[in-house]
Amino acid sequence: MAFSIIQSAQLTGLGAAGVTVETDISRGLYLFQIVGLADKAVEESRERVISALRNSVGKNPKSEHHKVVVSLSPAELKKEGSYFDIAIAIGYLCATGTLVFDSSNKVFVGEVGLNGDVRLVRGILSIAQWAKESGVQELFIPQGNEQEATLVDGITFFLVPTLALLVDHLNGKHRLKTVSPFVRMSTEHEGIDFAEVKGQLVAKRALTIAAGGGHNIVLYGPPGTGKTMLAKAFHGILPALSNEQFLEVATIYSSIGLIDDVMDGNPPLRSPHHSASHIAVIGGGSKIRPGDITLAHHGVLYLDEFPEFDKRVIEALREPLEEGSITVARARGSVRFPAQFILLAAMNPCPCGYRGSNVKPCICSAAELARYSKKLSGPIMDRIDLWVSVQHIEYESLHETEVVKESNQVRQQVKNLHDKQYCRANKLNSAMTSQEVHSKSRLTISAKNLLQQFAKKIKLSPRAYLRMIKVARTIADLDNSETVEERHILEALQYRPKLD
Repeated sequence: MAFSIIQSAQLTGLGAAGVTVETDISRGLYLFQIVGLADKAVEESRERVISALRNSVGKNPKSEHHKVVVSLSPAELKKEGSYFDIAIAIGYLCATGTLVFDSSNKVFVGEVGLNGDVRLVRGILSIAQWAKESGVQELFIPQGNEQEATLVDGITFFLVPTLALLVDHLNGKHRLKTVSPFVRMSTEHEGIDFAEVKGQLVAKRALTIAAGGGHNIVLYGPPGTGKTMLAKAFHGILPALSNEQFLEVATIYSSIGLIDDVMDGNPPLRSPHHSASHIAVIGGGSKIRPGDITLAHHGVLYLDEFPEFDKRVIEALREPLEEGSITVARARGSVRFPAQFILLAAMNPCPCGYRGSNVKPCICSAAELARYSKKLSGPIMDRIDLWVSVQHIEYESLHETEVVKESNQVRQQVKNLHDKQYCRANKLNSAMTSQEVHSKSRLTISAKNLLQQFAKKIKLSPRAYLRMIKVARTIADLDNSETVEERHILEALQYRPKLD
């Protein structure tokens, strides 16, 4: 009888892939079949579409004496989710002649309910970016995905509340609402302020350095000394994401349906519990999805009780800490996820927590200490730039009541450091390559000699040696010094691990 072609798309990893929905209708016994390597959710779309057509448009495919075959191409691409419901419904109406319109440069994405309501789907931001790159002019999406659509310009988004209104729009009887561009508003950090943490000046200084250069940091010390408070305050001194970074982060969160969590434009903060599984932290699963390290992209990954995490999880951090990305490979395929984050970890110096403390004696045996120290391997410790001891403070300081906002001032200081580093190398100090470290760090002769002297004495690995220079470069930037002096090297050396 008739044939139609409608364009749709689906989420694939963190990207999107176009899918052509072809509908062929011929006379014969009733049949409504979907082909094209479809998963269970796509196969079930047949029943959703039939009910939606009957209840909202008054068209019942089951009452017609014809055979309907819907093909989703390319056939070798696994079709997943409910992205194609709208396209299948529109394709059927076009093939039967109920709907006539120019479908070129139009893409339809969304799930339909049994009553014809259109429901939101995950990953619209990725689909919108694919559509823009593919030259698509009009993208029809669920009304519930409006917030994500505002982040992409250069394409017209039509918000579809119901299937009936979409049909009226395509027939020229109704005009669907379009999307206005999103305007980012700077929001003040509402978490713990730096000033609320009493004392701990050394730790605050180290956290400022870590934020200023994007360095990984570990806070260690007895229980109750403020490690968790410092970690929460750390997120508040990071400047807002740039437009490019914001779009990257929003794309990641859109893929799992959590776009609302990052619309404030602040760097993301992820703090998984130490009982979290390898898949939850690293990513993967039967349907490969990003883990916490990817959700912390351009933000902070906070690991409290660091050594208590599964050893497999800790060791899996090697690649993202070095490369800024992680490749998750499974039998059905592999996906490369971005994972450029600041690792902020907190831990006790021993199982009882009081090793090196002047408050309580350590009661751990030598075997317990040895077993605890082996939980963090040398390669992982080598990738962490700053190790900071957080000790007990005087009780008198806890009674100080006057609190002056400090995080806003430190955040501006950190932003100035970032601007300086991007002007120098177009990246933060922690991301510099070995060649850039030598060409852009500008060590004085005396500073270089001092570093080499200590490197031989404490047997630094080449990786740790280069990371030491990066930290010293950040300290010099914080000191408004064009060159790295001896004092900057000496301060950087203070942050080497002292857990042995």
